[in-house]
Amino acid sequence: MTTEDIKLVAIDMDGTLLDSQKKMPEDFIPWVQSHPEIKTVIASGRQYYTLEHDMFPIKDSLIFIAENGGLVFEKGKTIYRNVMRKKDISDCLSLISQVPGATPILCGTNSAYLKEPDEQVKKGALIYYFRHNFVKDMLHIISEDQIVKIAVYFKDKSAEASIKYFSNVNASLDVVISGDSWIDISNSSVNKGNAIKAIQDKYGITPDQSMAFGDYFNDMEMLQNCTESYCMENGHPTVKATAKHIAQSNDDNGVMKVLNTL
Repeated sequence: MTTEDIKLVAIDMDGTLLDSQKKMPEDFIPWVQSHPEIKTVIASGRQYYTLEHDMFPIKDSLIFIAENGGLVFEKGKTIYRNVMRKKDISDCLSLISQVPGATPILCGTNSAYLKEPDEQVKKGALIYYFRHNFVKDMLHIISEDQIVKIAVYFKDKSAEASIKYFSNVNASLDVVISGDSWIDISNSSVNKGNAIKAIQDKYGITPDQSMAFGDYFNDMEMLQNCTESYCMENGHPTVKATAKHIAQSNDDNGVMKVLNTL
């Protein structure tokens, strides 16, 4: 396989590119800089502005899939978005207000929004939202920004126990546990795979010219849309069964060991 074969490389962050200490491989930035002919895509559940901050030296050389596929940015501009309906957002906010210990965060194109929380929530939740604003009226934001996801934070790590409160949300929405402290709500069509397809369509890149790396369920559709798909050795068994290849673990620099063979 050569760089003539591969035109797009999509990489998940946590558990994939980053090691267990959240450190990036030292040779990743030089690799991106030396392969301008390849569209390198960072695909994450994180906020775009957090990803941009983390990748600042090469931010203009990357395409960013943020919020698990709700937004795609290139050179600071949105090239794809999957926006929630205003009624769905207001209905969800009403529901969340009745859930014990739940803090909703509206994830928009321009920022994340939440009511000013206590210090424990600030410390636990806002590390994932480099750009955020404290607001008095969450419903007002619906008309001010395009919302692609509602992240619900539980400072007592009760996300799994609290999922029962969300059984009656609109059928067009997906409600997923994304960590012991997090529940995410977005349109059911939001996933990294649909975001990858939007990028492929924009640049005339085929799945056979695409490579992807991931480790968990939110990477499945992305791996399915890229023929040269890799699950990390530390990944979930179901994801391993989906991928074409297995890469060495994130702590063994698995992504770069594959990329350096191109």
